[in-house]
Amino acid sequence: MNIAENSISNALAADANSLGKLKLQAGRDSPAAIRETAKQFESLFMRELIKSMREATMKSGMLDNAGSDLGTDLLDQQFAVQMSGQPGGLSDLIAAQLAQQMGVSLPPGALSAGKLTTPPMSAMQKSSSLAAYSANAVKPTSSQGQFVERHTASAMRIERETGIPASYMVGQAGHETGWGKHNIRMRDGSSSNNLFGIKAGAGWKGPVAEVTTTEYVNGVAEKRVAKFRAYASTDESFRDYARLITQSPRYAQVTQQTGSAQAFASSLQKAGYATDPHYATKLSRAIETTQRLQQRMTMVASAS
Repeated sequence: MNIAENSISNALAADANSLGKLKLQAGRDSPAAIRETAKQFESLFMRELIKSMREATMKSGMLDNAGSDLGTDLLDQQFAVQMSGQPGGLSDLIAAQLAQQMGVSLPPGALSAGKLTTPPMSAMQKSSSLAAYSANAVKPTSSQGQFVERHTASAMRIERETGIPASYMVGQAGHETGWGKHNIRMRDGSSSNNLFGIKAGAGWKGPVAEVTTTEYVNGVAEKRVAKFRAYASTDESFRDYARLITQSPRYAQVTQQTGSAQAFASSLQKAGYATDPHYATKLSRAIETTQRLQQRMTMVASAS
């Protein structure tokens, strides 16, 4: 595997959006691309398995912090990549299924085992694989799943324009709105479509929603009435959020931290996006939940 391929592998272990790009390559190119796509599916599965095992282990709390969590996450990514693509493993099953669906003939040596020894996956096998994946992943709530499904397409459009990962934006929108349960509303009760809790400063010329919110002053929670921006649609909310993050000097460092959910969240907190002292930790968890759901959506779509 060359440097470019290794970079893709590492990205795929953490980001389901990168997997979509490789799937497109598999559809256009060679059996080798199909094999690599299959390996990355297995890598995603292995990372979820490792993560669920870590979450089942109690932390000491003495040395745990955002830095150690980031290191552990990166280590898990590497483990997932190294454990994937073994001869006779799950990637062989996936590669055979992909080849069958696309009508591609896999010559001897195309699979990691050296030859095609595994038959295409049956409906029962696909169902079993998905069940195993679901059993080993942390189970998000139905409202979280619905929220991610509803907004992922909009976020992916903005990602293509700005480079901000869709999972980060959907995760932050989910955290800010309680996964759609706590929308900022206008005086008449209609939704402001403000998914990111962006306030209306002096420079904002659009409609405004005034609500009572919780602000932290010197670590103490206080209730205050604040003005928030209102939009005609949630698409406008995503676009305005991306504009704020990419164009405001205040968030210049945030755009440099898109390689890690923890780093991105910490950078947002340092820039003063929210006054909650635990904002970065909460946002990181919301992003991780979103990534799991998006990975599940990708696997379900590929197996159907």
